[in-house]
Amino acid sequence: MQRIGLFGGSFNPIHNGHLHLAQTARESLGLDQVVLIPANVSPFKQQNPDMASGADRLAMCRLAAETLPFCTVDGCELERAGVSYTVDTVRLFRNRYPEAELVLLVGSDMFLSFSKWHCWQEILEMAALGVVSRMDGDMAELEAQRAFLLQYGKIFLCPAEVCTVSSTKIRRNRKNHADFSCYLPQKVVQYIVSHNLYA
Repeated sequence: MQRIGLFGGSFNPIHNGHLHLAQTARESLGLDQVVLIPANVSPFKQQNPDMASGADRLAMCRLAAETLPFCTVDGCELERAGVSYTVDTVRLFRNRYPEAELVLLVGSDMFLSFSKWHCWQEILEMAALGVVSRMDGDMAELEAQRAFLLQYGKIFLCPAEVCTVSSTKIRRNRKNHADFSCYLPQKVVQYIVSHNLYA
């Protein structure tokens, strides 16, 4: 059975921390592929004045995916108008790959608030959760949440090395003319500069 990881986010911009999460999840969970899915409008974040266009974020995801042969990119959330609800995306992939095992990849922070998500129980009926712990010392809290959610579906925990890079820090460095190139694949750095993003 094919095992597909679904990894959504603003990716504003996508960076090495995101790619590290994808790599960790692939190795820990035996994923055949990881699909990067940039959100149109996240239900968890207010619209950011520094938000790059959907077309730019999609292009940067495609450039980043070139560095990981198991990664693909899907623009389905950008093609849908309005807020990007995860349940709609999981339904789409469930219909597209009826025989595959879907694993929705989330970070620690998103996992701890998962029971507040739109139609979260339906999500767990269609896909397992792959939780990549990105915070130091959060495992006890994650285990408690996992124990609660296991009655609704499959939950996998994947401890990962703490990665301090964030999209916010990259945008701030770019705006302040500080170096940000070490946090991103080189082609993404070149794209940001050539398209004058976050300046």
